[in-house]
Formats: sequence, C-alpha cells, structure tokens
Amino acid sequence: MPDMKLEIVVLPVSDVDRAKAFYTALGWREDADFPGAGGFRVIQLTPPGSPASVIFGSGITDATPGSAQGPAASSTTPHRSASQRPGAGPHQLRVAPRSAIRTATG
Repeated sequence: MPDMKLEIVVLPVSDVDRAKAFYTALGWREDADFPGAGGFRVIQLTPPGSPASVIFGSGITDATPGSAQGPAASSTTPHRSASQRPGAGPHQLRVAPRSAIRTATG
C-alpha cells in the first residue's frame, strides 16, 4: 500500500482576513497568501509541527462558510492550547488531546 498523508484541508469561510487573523494568532505559519484575478485569493496556513495545512480564501470553494464538519487539531497540551485561543466567534477550533483521537483501525 502506498504511503499516504493528509496534506490540505479546505475551509469555507465568510471573512478571509478575519480567518487569517484568527489562525495566525494561534501561531499557525503563513505559507501563502496569493491574490488572483476576479477577487480570487488563496491562503494556506500550517499549525506548528503539523505536516498538514488548511487553505481558505475567495473563490476556493462553493461550500457554505462555516459548513466544514469534523476538522480538529490535536495537541499534547490541550489546556494550554485552549487558553491561548483568541476570542469566540465563528472560527472555533476544537483541540483534543492526542490520546482522545482514535484511528479507524484502533
């Protein structure tokens, strides 16, 4: 079986700049912020220590903003991560200890 890894998760958002500010305030690395023709814009951010990234922007997806179901981040320090989460709002990030996340095989 080939070695496969999750690389990108697309998040539909209503306010691109607000989403970018939220995730960068969490310490996520900005990998890209590219504008394009006709209002197109793509932003890619990566959580510290993660091999996977999220992308969002304008013209990226037709999905309803806030409709992403299931994205979660794991942390070895969930209480510290939760306390560092800036403000409430539509961009809630669920943080679970790694031990609470089970794989399909076990």
